[in-house]
Amino acid sequence: MEDPHREDIPASDPTELIEAPATASGEIKSGRLAGKSLGAAIAIVAFPVLLQQVMAAFVGLVDKILAGHLPKDIVIAALDGVGVGSYVGWLIGIAMSGLGIGGQAIIARSMGAGDVGLGERALGQALSLSVAWGVLCGVVMWVCSDYLASIGGLGEQATVFCNQYVKTFAVSMPFFGVIIVGAMCMQGAGDTLKPFLISVVINIVNVFASWMLSGADIQFGDQVLANPFSFDLEVLGIVLGSLISICVGAFLTLFILFKGIRDLRLQPKLMTLHPSIAWRVVRIGIPNFFEGLAMWIANIIVLGFIGSIAGKEIRTAMMGETGQDSTGLMMSGEGLQGAHIIAVQWEAFSFLPGFAIGIAAGALAGQYLGAGNIAMARRAVWFCVCIGVVLMGLIGVVFMIWGEELTRIISTQELHLAVVPKLLLICGATQVFFAVSMVIRQALRGTGDTVWVFIITVVSSYGIRLPAAWLLGVYFEWGLPGIWLGLCGELGIRAIMFLARFVNGGWAKREI
Repeated sequence: MEDPHREDIPASDPTELIEAPATASGEIKSGRLAGKSLGAAIAIVAFPVLLQQVMAAFVGLVDKILAGHLPKDIVIAALDGVGVGSYVGWLIGIAMSGLGIGGQAIIARSMGAGDVGLGERALGQALSLSVAWGVLCGVVMWVCSDYLASIGGLGEQATVFCNQYVKTFAVSMPFFGVIIVGAMCMQGAGDTLKPFLISVVINIVNVFASWMLSGADIQFGDQVLANPFSFDLEVLGIVLGSLISICVGAFLTLFILFKGIRDLRLQPKLMTLHPSIAWRVVRIGIPNFFEGLAMWIANIIVLGFIGSIAGKEIRTAMMGETGQDSTGLMMSGEGLQGAHIIAVQWEAFSFLPGFAIGIAAGALAGQYLGAGNIAMARRAVWFCVCIGVVLMGLIGVVFMIWGEELTRIISTQELHLAVVPKLLLICGATQVFFAVSMVIRQALRGTGDTVWVFIITVVSSYGIRLPAAWLLGVYFEWGLPGIWLGLCGELGIRAIMFLARFVNGGWAKREI
């Protein structure tokens, strides 16, 4: 699985050819990483990214927790609907981060060259394109909402909840685009603190507004936090709270950018269309967009696999052709999508350290290559891989030991308590492979080796991941755990493929 709430932030622009420096000393000469030790450089790059990504993941977690604490008669349908609908959030991130990557890369180059005017033109174009692109994505989401519910095999009530979730998010698309693209442009200028602080505000508003409007009573063990408000909008209230928080985040982003950060300010006159700069922004993000789109489509196909399993088991139960007890029927039928998304939500937290360390690996490898120090670039990546393996491996142990406790944070339904810990056990056992795959993937991106990253991701996803999930989960009828065995097992093979490319060393010879 891959994170539905994650933002891909490559360390360099692989689309423009630049010559290697005439003299290469082997040391990083400019920027925040100049003169820093390897450990300090990794911390400088990785820590702010980690904090921002944690904040982004918490928005999705809060939605799942609130859905899991709605009235018991709708919890299963609510989590199914929210679970399938939340996959839209991943597509949103993919669609918007392409523009963000373009703006970020041009701004970073302009900051390094001291060309403030170019950076501000890129910022204006990226923000304007994000609004237009957000409107288009919102229209597509609204139209395709029923189709997404159909792919997931949702029941009637879950379909209603899914439509509420997706269509409300569709309205937020222009605002969401401003947040993502604005944050990535600020990061390109070297300001990682303000995007993090905006994420904190978004989370605070999201928690309060979604809880207030949903009517959910939150249970912590034997303690119940009763909702004092009378809105009781259930799933619609949850997503309306998210919409409010996104609008607040967009306002703060624009306020900060119009006010200006160091050497970068959003000027209204630069937001009108400038074809040459606009095309540069779009062109840089195209490879990353299609890679992310390929992964998103693969995971939508997985939802279809889960929906087919659920539909088959429910039909069998209704026809009285099985001797399973009611718990067994629930485990293999309605509610599988909710169980899947609960496990995915916790998995999203597991790879946040790996993603942040991977960004550091890409930044360091790219800068050391620019300094002509291939040996140090290799060392930096291996060091980051080791850190990622340790951090994600420890989280994997937590998944394997405390899977039921993690499940209870989101839902106490018998169905989810029976299924989700099994999925987290499978996920936890493969975290080390996921860490290797994620860190090296980001490192290769940082050196401009994006073509091979795209090839490996697509070949692994469609040649191994999907066939394995279908074979184990659908054909052999191992159900949702079988699908997860296929999905997580593929991560081991993908890690080997990325390792092979890294050891091959072709990335070190690539000019960007």
